[in-house]
Amino acid sequence: MENRLPFSKYFVVGVMLFALFFGAGNLIFPASLGQNAGSNVWMAVLGFLITGIGLPFLGILAMGISGSKNLQELASRVHPIYGIGFTALLYLTIGPFFAAPRTGAVAYDIGIAPFVGEGMGQVGLLVFTVLFFGVTLWFSLNPAKIVDNVGKFLSPGILILLTVLLIMVFVKPMGSIQAPQDTYTSGAFVKGFMEGYNTMDALASLVFGIIVINAIRGMGVTSTRGVLMASAKSGVVATGFLGLIYVGVAYLGATSTEEFGILASGGQVLGKTATYYFGTAGTVMLSIIIILACLTTSIGLITACGEYFNTLFPKVSYKAWVYFFSILSFVIANFGLANIINYSIPVLMFLYPLAVALMLLTFVSKFFNHSQIVYVTAIGVTFLISIIDGFKTFCALFGMDNFGWMVPIISFYEKVLPLYSQGLGWLLPVVIAIVISGVFVRIQKLFALNVKDKSENVA
Repeated sequence: MENRLPFSKYFVVGVMLFALFFGAGNLIFPASLGQNAGSNVWMAVLGFLITGIGLPFLGILAMGISGSKNLQELASRVHPIYGIGFTALLYLTIGPFFAAPRTGAVAYDIGIAPFVGEGMGQVGLLVFTVLFFGVTLWFSLNPAKIVDNVGKFLSPGILILLTVLLIMVFVKPMGSIQAPQDTYTSGAFVKGFMEGYNTMDALASLVFGIIVINAIRGMGVTSTRGVLMASAKSGVVATGFLGLIYVGVAYLGATSTEEFGILASGGQVLGKTATYYFGTAGTVMLSIIIILACLTTSIGLITACGEYFNTLFPKVSYKAWVYFFSILSFVIANFGLANIINYSIPVLMFLYPLAVALMLLTFVSKFFNHSQIVYVTAIGVTFLISIIDGFKTFCALFGMDNFGWMVPIISFYEKVLPLYSQGLGWLLPVVIAIVISGVFVRIQKLFALNVKDKSENVA
């Protein structure tokens, strides 16, 4: 009985997980993807779904099967120092470096920009983010149930408004789907796959997984297998809802291009679409809900980062960390949404392969008896490839030539690594590294047992 829960329980946990993943930021990427992919939208969406919901699902399962109490403990299977470094970088990425500033920028793009003249854009963003991160700071310093309560109402509110909007899009499209933009003309699937990195949900799943597991254990499921099965069923509910939203919003974006042209961000696509169908009243309603949703997300991210770094460096108070992260988020938010997304891509190209490699290792860990040698080998191989991908992406995004020391390495990778040009050159080498080092560990263990048996027989 320990491993069985009624469907209603799985559904509740799945909805909770969906609420953790889902935020206004998740809406901007499929909207922008739809605009740019045009007639190739469905291939692009397929790639987006693999990284946008498939990898987060694997992340939840990995935490469920690992038995670790948190991400740092799991990553420390490589090495304690790596565990701290990887976890800290992940928290900074989904916190004050990118995701938290993005909440402020998205809230402005969707909630305020439609009502502000284009000439006032930068000033408006500055004034808005002062208020936005000021409120974030206040609530993060004074945690209150009001944030949780508001969040419980906001998620349904966004979903209801979004559902009505998507029904209108399907019943009465804004226009016909146009030809794809250059980057989506060929390789739309791969481009969508890479675009899914921007949601950062696969990284977040390694943090959220523990919340889900604790909720499942609180319902009386304590065995590893039971927790894993419950996590899987709950994950299907959460990612199923996310998938439907991504598909609908991508279609919204694809049908909006004829009416609006290619817009700078998905936030503008959503804002203009709400105005198109519902007029000013609809835009105001969407604006209020999006701003509040972004605010609760921002508070959650700053609070989580403050708590983690306070445990890492207890001599620096939680309040000091919250002040620092709130101010940093405010500064970065004023670079604007498009710039925040661009700056995040090189980091995600570096960090995502490391996160996925850790997931893969977790699934097969028992076959090599959780040996540190296998973890170090696989993560080491991943690092050598993903760090070059990060630098290469950085140079490409900002129109720079690759650094001289990178050129021979990239040339070598292009020649020997399958899928390297698609950004997946790390995948096969990691699998090979796990297999070879895993077999080596098992042979080493068998040899040690044989030596031990012979010595005992001689004695």
